[in-house]
This record gives sequence, structure tokens and C-alpha cells, in this order.
Amino acid sequence: MTDLRWLRLTLVLGLGLAAWAGALVAKGGFFIDMHEGDTLHLLDMIMRMAAGEWPHLDFMTPIGVLAIAPISAFVAAGSTAGQAILLAQVAVALALLPAVIRVAASRIPGAWGYLYGLYVLALVLAVIHGDAARVVSISMHYNRWAWALAYIALPLVLLPPRGPARPALDGAIVGLALAGMALTKMTYFIAFLPPVALALLIARDGRAIRAAVMAGLAVAVVVTILAGPAFWLAYAGDLLTVAGSEFRAMPGDSIDLVVSGPEHLTASLALSAAVVLLRQTAAKTAGLILLVLLPGFVYVTWQNWGNDPQWIYLLAFVVLALRPGPEVVNRRGWNLRQALTLVAVVALANGAPSAINVVSSPLHHLSRDTEDMVPLVTGNPALADVLGDKERYWRRYIRVPGDGPGTGLEAFAAQVETDEPVMLAGAPVEDCSSEAGYTAVFTVIARDLEAAGYAGSAVFGADLLSGFWLFGDFRPLKGGAPWHYDGLPGIGNADYVLVPHCPMSTDVRDRVAKALVAEGVALTQVRDTPLYALYRPEP
Repeated sequence: MTDLRWLRLTLVLGLGLAAWAGALVAKGGFFIDMHEGDTLHLLDMIMRMAAGEWPHLDFMTPIGVLAIAPISAFVAAGSTAGQAILLAQVAVALALLPAVIRVAASRIPGAWGYLYGLYVLALVLAVIHGDAARVVSISMHYNRWAWALAYIALPLVLLPPRGPARPALDGAIVGLALAGMALTKMTYFIAFLPPVALALLIARDGRAIRAAVMAGLAVAVVVTILAGPAFWLAYAGDLLTVAGSEFRAMPGDSIDLVVSGPEHLTASLALSAAVVLLRQTAAKTAGLILLVLLPGFVYVTWQNWGNDPQWIYLLAFVVLALRPGPEVVNRRGWNLRQALTLVAVVALANGAPSAINVVSSPLHHLSRDTEDMVPLVTGNPALADVLGDKERYWRRYIRVPGDGPGTGLEAFAAQVETDEPVMLAGAPVEDCSSEAGYTAVFTVIARDLEAAGYAGSAVFGADLLSGFWLFGDFRPLKGGAPWHYDGLPGIGNADYVLVPHCPMSTDVRDRVAKALVAEGVALTQVRDTPLYALYRPEP
């Protein structure tokens, strides 16, 4: 790495980071288009951790502590939630900047190093998870952050250094990146640890291996000191709960479609071609590691909602860096530099819609028309600068079957196999669900509970989300789940069980009802309104 290249990269990436950061914070709030349910889930976790709670120990979630801590730290320091979300993205990008510069300068040649570095920063700073829809959303920000860590760790083990080797430094960066994945979203650590370890073992670089292990262990020790040894068991328990949940087993396409479906086949073929062609060059080991990475790429993409293959640009950068000289041909006479260039072009074109969306999302946020936007959470000044569409938040739409008695459709409905009606406290639950209007519903329920004398209580919600404490004078449920995955998390600490008459998710409501019966929790109804029924649990 030359000093001049290092300085140029620092200047270009620093200016890019500053431009994106300015676009994010200049609006004076955080204005989203969609995924308000995911945003409520994030706000619930942020506010809990800002109040001193720890994920896994105090509330149930498979999301790692590093996905929440940067945001909650700003809230604890006095920032409002919207400001904290945006500032946390900038802080994470700044923290990763030295490692990104190291990878770009020592592994990615020419102008591609600048594009690589800018894209990694864009992944951290974006306000969209990917795909091609031009909207603003903070949903699954932890996936973007984990991908950025993967973009740092993988080139360091796939690509040879350009210039003086610094194995201890590179190994430490790899170890810290893997630890960051484990504490942001464990899926990435599980997927990428084996190929990273294999690459380091094949290279037989003892200094890099020792540095990686020591860096990872150092992070584990710090977390154990701060949270206690029970943190790791609780984290494992949450991960196992979600892995065993039928409700959250597959958040998007089936795994065969993620490999060979119309949206993914080109990416899969590009990676396969890269493996075959690299094995015909001097970069045989990199080709092997890419082959080992394929299952991990597929697994992470399959496990993430939206199934956006964010690895495709990483493949392009790696292939461009590994191209041989123009004189190298294979047995068939193919020019391998040209062939690998073609693979990279295919990868870049395949990932372009998502990449353009990621890169431009801060500018899209800056240009928003916010005239009809209202706070997602009412009555809470700390959350007042997270805003969105008034109609989506205030107008409630309900989905109900339209083929009941008197419609003339009964004969057709009878031919469709349906589940037996779910019973709750001796009565069947309603067959309806809410499609929008979550802000209005949460607000009215919270105000009604307060007026009825239930302020200060801890409420277990039989629905996907139950963050009533964000909207009113209630206690967060100890051991509860900001996003319900399975079981009855926190039920032993609940003063009341609230069952929406038309929940966000009938699947969750029905699973909770069945779990209450299975666990022998009796319910005594204490209140019934057009929006909800309230029960006192009797163990």
C-alpha cells in the first residue's frame, strides 16, 4: 500500500461518507415509506436498551446486541430516536472506515478499490435494505451492517496483498469482523466462519490466524464482562427458539428458488463460472474458497426477508482483483482475463438495481415531500422524529373472509380446506386481521387502557408486536419479545394478556392462544372493547 493511494482513498471515501451523512441528517427527522411494523420493533428494542436492558437477558430477540447498541447509545445520550438511528449509521461507517481503506488499498486494484470502498460505506449508510423499490425504510438495517462486515473480512482471505503483507493487522481485522457479524446477526457468522477459517488454514499464515482468534476472543471477553456469562446462553436460546419456529422458518422464497429462481439464476451462474475460471488460473485457492462460500451466500440470502443477494457485488470486486494478465489462456484457448471480466460485468449488471437503490437512498430521503407525514409513535417525545404516511398510520384497513353465510358463496367456501377455529378463553377468535393503521390502533388501545385504570401494568400482546409501553404509561414486559417469534416469552411477568380482535398477524394470535392452553395458563376476561379483549392470566 503506497502512502499516496492510502491518502487518496481516505480523501475519496471520507468525502463520500460526509456527503451521505449530510444527506441523512439534513432533513431534521427520519421519514420512512414502509415497514412501520419493523420500525416499531426496532424502536422497542432501542428504547429498552437505552433504559439499561440487554437483549436476550431482558427481552427475547435473535438480533445481536451490536445491531441495537449504536442506536441506543445515542438515545441514552439524549438524542431522539430518528436522529439516533441516522447518527448510529454514520458512527458505524466511521468505525469501519479504516478497515475499508485497508482492504481497498491492499486488495482491490485501481479504480475498483474506490468503488468497493464507497459501496461498503453505502451499505452501512443506506436507508433501504436493497431490492429495486425506491422507498425509504430502516427495516433489516442489521443485514446491511453484517454484509458490510462480510465485504471487509472476505477479501482479506480471498485476495493476496498488493504491497507489503501485514498478516497480524489483516488477521485482527478478520477476527473483529467475524465477531461483529456474530453480535449483529449470527446467520452471517455461521455462514462465513467455515470458508474464512479454511482460507486461513490453507494459507498457513500462523500470525494471521493467531491475530484473528485473539481479536475475536477479545470481543467475547469484553461482552462477557459487560453482560455476564449468562448472555451467551440466553443468546443461544433465542436463536434456537427462532430456528425452531414454524412461523419464522422461511421469511421469503424457498431455498431452491434462491438458487435457481428467475431472480437468482444469473447470480448463481456467475458465481459458478467464476469458480471454474479461477481454478484455471493461478488463483486456484480463491476459486475453491468461492465454491465453499456458495452455500453461505445462498443461506444468508434465503434467510433474509426479500432474498436480495447482496453478495453479488462482492463477487464482482473479487473477480476483478483476481484477473490474470492478458496472455493467460485455458486449454480451450479462452482468454481468462477477458472471461473473468465478462463474469464481473454480468455480476455488476445483475446487482445494479439493488446497488443503485442502496447508494441513492440517503439522497432519496433528503428529497422527500414530508407535508403529510406524522409520527409513527404518538405521545412520546423521544420517538416523535420517526415519521411516515398519515394514511398508512391513521387509517385502519381490515382483511376478513367475504364468503360467509348470506353471500351466496358458501358452496365454494365449503370446498376449501381451512383450520379448525382457534379457541381463546372458551370462545372462538375472530377471523380477521389489520392491514394498516397501526399507529391509530396502538394509540387508542393505550389511551383506553390508561383511562380504565391499567396504567403502569406490563402487558403481553397476543400479536406480532406488543409495544404498548411506547405509546403510554406501561412497563416493558420483562422477558417479552418486541417481535413475537414463538412461545409465550415473558408471560410469567405479565399483569395482563391483550388480544386484539383483528390482530396484525392471525398466525401469531392463534399460536399464542394454543400455547396458553398447552402451558395451562387460564385467562379471566377483565375488559372487552371493539378493538381488543383484556385478560388476567392465572397460572
